[in-house]
Amino acid sequence: MDRKQLKAARRDDVSGAGPTLEERPPARFPGMAGAFAFFGEVLATGLLILAAGILVVTLPAALAAGIRHLRRYLAAEGSPVRLFWSDLKAAIVGGLLVGFAVVVLSLVLALDIVLANSGALPGGPVIGAVGWAGLVATATALLFAAAAWTPEHGWRGAVRSIPSAATADAIGTLYLAAAAFFVGLSAWMLPPLVIPALGCAALAVIAIPARRRRTS
Repeated sequence: MDRKQLKAARRDDVSGAGPTLEERPPARFPGMAGAFAFFGEVLATGLLILAAGILVVTLPAALAAGIRHLRRYLAAEGSPVRLFWSDLKAAIVGGLLVGFAVVVLSLVLALDIVLANSGALPGGPVIGAVGWAGLVATATALLFAAAAWTPEHGWRGAVRSIPSAATADAIGTLYLAAAAFFVGLSAWMLPPLVIPALGCAALAVIAIPARRRRTS
């Protein structure tokens, strides 16, 4: 085998597209072969999600399309940007309803937090804590639904799957809640950090269930 053939064989070995050069289990995420390329793809995914979800009510559809895009990349499948926009188009109609519901619930919880901090309500600290917990729970549920969305099952099936997905892996749910909190904290501290935060949240949605399968 000459040098060019060896280089091609190593590339196919890493990506999972060809035979392995040594006996070992296949990689769970063959698309993660190049660290810099992978980091760039996470950033690109975050940028796509932000661009498509800039209206807020379109965020559920943007998250669903972004998660599917990054999942294809991690699996070393074809992941052109046109497939992201195709997924977004399929997810946008039902996703708008989910988006409006999330916005309304978030505004109610935010109002509770503001009133609790103003001292206008009795038991303000408790109400404020419940409001913050509700916001994190809402964001976590949104990530669960976006991860479960497919063009075949739609948003109704995705939303219905949230309770079972959350209870099947309690520790994973806490990890996902931390990812949701990280996105919100990034947006509050430094808005440009939202781009990598959204990409990392999409990655967390994919990696956390894989962690559960690996340890089970």
